[in-house]
Amino acid sequence: MVKRSRVLIVGGTGFIGKRIVKASIGLGHPTFIMFRPELVSDIDKVQMLLSFKQLGAKLVEASLDDQERVVDALKQVDVVISALSGGILRHHILEQLKLVEAIKVAGNIKRFLPSEFGMDPDHLVHALEPGNITFSDKRKVRRAIEAAAIPHTYVSANMFAGFFAGGLAQFGRMMPPSHEVLIYGDGNAKGIWVDEEDAATYAIKTIDDPRTLNKTVYIRPPLNILSQKEVVEIWERLSGKSLKKTYVSAEEYLASMKGKSHVEKYAISHYYHMFIRGDMYNFEIGANGREATQLYPEVHYTRVDSYMQRYL
Repeated sequence: MVKRSRVLIVGGTGFIGKRIVKASIGLGHPTFIMFRPELVSDIDKVQMLLSFKQLGAKLVEASLDDQERVVDALKQVDVVISALSGGILRHHILEQLKLVEAIKVAGNIKRFLPSEFGMDPDHLVHALEPGNITFSDKRKVRRAIEAAAIPHTYVSANMFAGFFAGGLAQFGRMMPPSHEVLIYGDGNAKGIWVDEEDAATYAIKTIDDPRTLNKTVYIRPPLNILSQKEVVEIWERLSGKSLKKTYVSAEEYLASMKGKSHVEKYAISHYYHMFIRGDMYNFEIGANGREATQLYPEVHYTRVDSYMQRYL
């Protein structure tokens, strides 16, 4: 019988974290969830944690500020996965530096997956402000991991379909618009649209795989490498509706940042890199990278057209 690594997930009640928990349990790994003490007053989070406990997960209450307690948790496992939020409203990326220090003290972790799960930060050194903070902080964490010689895997999952495919990449929408859609640039820049459940499965697949040790794994499902226009066309075909398309040039798009709030500028800058520059797919995977669907062909990933069926 294959021995599965014991996995500690930090941030296991978040959007991608809860999916990683389920994938870890589903793939047979002894799974531990480290949660912050303040979560015990959040009924929704508590009930989620209890549901994971019923599935066999072990719950560990610890703050990243309490290194001794974190080290105790680390000594119970083989692999650490961080799913701490990197969004503008809850930006916890640099909190992982405390986790790096604890891993150094524990000395037993054979693989660390930091909170990435988006575009590759090492390919976004040119990113616009203020959205560049996400990529800059992720690079700082990467460099700390490498300086400490911690065995690691970085997972670049690109775009979660729930946030982007559902609303056809419209600001503030998670459901398809009914009448009109804004197209960024010419709409032809290629993006990579990934089902969140698939991203979690691929991430868990990497942790015992020697091919992914100290590598970046890019999730690039071939049939989900699509432009915004192509995703809109998929929705029009599925729904039988034709949407009015308003195109905004790169220059107009960048000019729209003027007068916006910090949060809006953050989102606009990220959309610029995704939908106008095409920074998910405008580079080749180098020698230090691996592609998830090639590594794990047994995973039947969800195509965008299938994902979009739920909105009909």
